[in-house]
Amino acid sequence: MNANIQHPFQFQTMPIRQTYECDVLVIGSGAGGLSSAVTAAEEGLNVIIAEKASVIGGTTAISGGWLWIPNTPHAQVAEQSEPIEKPKQYLKNILGDQYDEQKIHTYLTKAPEMVEFFESHTEVKFNIGAAVPDFFHVDGSRVGWRSIVAAPYDGRQLGSQLHLLRPAIPETTLWGMGIASGADMKHFINTFNAMSSFIYATKRVLRHFVDVIFRKRSTQIVNGNALVARLLKSVLDRDIQLRTNHKMTELLMEHGRVVGALFNTPAGVVKIMAKHGVVLATGGFPHDETRKQALFQHVAEGTPHHSAAPETNTGDGLKAAETIGAAVDQHLPWAGAWAPVSLMPRLDGTLGRFPHLVERGKPGLIAVLKNGRRFTNEGDSYPAFIKDLFKSTNKGDQAHCWLICDHKFIRRYGLGAVKPFPISMQSWLDNGYLKSGKTLHDLAIACGIDALQFQKTVQSYNQHAEHGQDPEFHRGTTPYQKAQGDAEHQPNPCIAPIKHGPFYAIEVVPGSLGTFAGLIADNDANVLNRTGQPIQGLFAVGNDLNSIMGGQYPSGGITLGPAMTFGYLAAKKIAQQKYIGFASPDAQPEQV
Repeated sequence: MNANIQHPFQFQTMPIRQTYECDVLVIGSGAGGLSSAVTAAEEGLNVIIAEKASVIGGTTAISGGWLWIPNTPHAQVAEQSEPIEKPKQYLKNILGDQYDEQKIHTYLTKAPEMVEFFESHTEVKFNIGAAVPDFFHVDGSRVGWRSIVAAPYDGRQLGSQLHLLRPAIPETTLWGMGIASGADMKHFINTFNAMSSFIYATKRVLRHFVDVIFRKRSTQIVNGNALVARLLKSVLDRDIQLRTNHKMTELLMEHGRVVGALFNTPAGVVKIMAKHGVVLATGGFPHDETRKQALFQHVAEGTPHHSAAPETNTGDGLKAAETIGAAVDQHLPWAGAWAPVSLMPRLDGTLGRFPHLVERGKPGLIAVLKNGRRFTNEGDSYPAFIKDLFKSTNKGDQAHCWLICDHKFIRRYGLGAVKPFPISMQSWLDNGYLKSGKTLHDLAIACGIDALQFQKTVQSYNQHAEHGQDPEFHRGTTPYQKAQGDAEHQPNPCIAPIKHGPFYAIEVVPGSLGTFAGLIADNDANVLNRTGQPIQGLFAVGNDLNSIMGGQYPSGGITLGPAMTFGYLAAKKIAQQKYIGFASPDAQPEQV
């Protein structure tokens, strides 16, 4: 090995089985990493993607696939574009002191450019969320046209490489078949209420079973899985090298510049050298217990954290970058992308983590603490739900709550991993994931909830719910809450009484969809050292990059939107620096 290369962990004592070379090395394969790889390849660079897991897609593949991007080409075509000051004002209201004018301006101007690039040059296509509201109803907010989602994809287009695509969380699917939000989900909810929905759902399910027989998985790919599938096809079309089961252990430096990395693989230690840049896209630190203890207050106070992100996301990129002088932001108000999750027992003895993003907003459900009282507007955003849970938990207690519904609700909408009629829920009752009781008192006893107070809470809630009202938490009063409800239920799409026994409950605990605290970098995602200077050759994207939203969650899609945008910008910058270097053999990479 080169004597000029630094080895903080002394891995030079381990024999290197193989060395590869490329122009750009991308470490990780979520939306940020794949976007960087495809953009760099389109710029004429030779790219290798190294992924720790055996499959491609990271957290993106199990996500909803939404991106929050005002003024996309879709909005412009529909004449729904807006002055840039409108989304800026919205973000200023939410981010407060964490608002960074330069980064937000870069994002709002470059994200639409990124969308146009991918739709014009790659397999990636998006659908517009014409009626998707922002989370908050404040000055600058908007209903519709700021959100886009990956268009559904026919997995047969991936051919023999379909097996590389990370599947969605099994319990969020129907027998392994993904259900998209919007019209797709509405059809399945109404399967036995409308003939058109019955025909639609039947066709989908029949094709799914054919797929399972012949291809071992569904090829009707939706949500974040569709985004990864489209990016993966774009990667394959460009002959980008994909290397799975590669766990990065160390970044390599030469003359003050990052020039590659070492990886542990099933075949031994592998070295990959990158002439022009290394992009970290390892998915943040949702399963790094040490960093969670340091940055998640609830973990430090004794409440475990259960992220829905892949368990391979253990902060590898952050740790390796810190070793060579980079810094992770320690001062965000919230270091994680909070979401309520329930823990699902699986047949192999492990626990799955179900993110409760959808059913909480439907009419006929409430959330209560062990004292039997409600504590939040159940239909509000998922991060708001968890923040209210933290506020309502007594010091010294572990934060948790129960989602409560009646038989009519669970058979129509489902609850967590429990599917609506006609899917049996007996297995969930048998393994204890779903609690039940013939009466509210019975349910409270089964859950360890204060039975007397719980009955009073439901009685008070029902009294007002009969008229579509919620004087305690004002549920159903914002565009976002109404969109999360059931438009066919009136007078309030978010409120219905809980009175048709038996009654059901699922325990919910603090979790996340990923992390916000990441490596501090400039507007091109070039990682900075602790003195604020660029570390040449090193870029960070996705959840390895510090969130431009300052630890806040203004709307759905504020993770994937920046992930793809700064992945695109990082690759553009690497290509620019390459050509600067070629223009003058003695030129140093441009300082940014």
